Amino acid sequence: MKTLSQEVMKKIADQLASLKFGELTVVVHDGKVVQIEVKEKIRLTQ
Repeated sequence: MKTLSQEVMKKIADQLASLKFGELTVVVHDGKVVQIEVKEKIRLTQ
């Protein structure tokens, strides 16, 4: 099992901290994180 670098862990943590509603997807190729995707939803109150 490979470990994630501190830089990758920080980027994932930062994105999670700023996300209120939505999804965070981590894309892995050949055992390495190559992409972080964020889909944010904005909730409207009526």
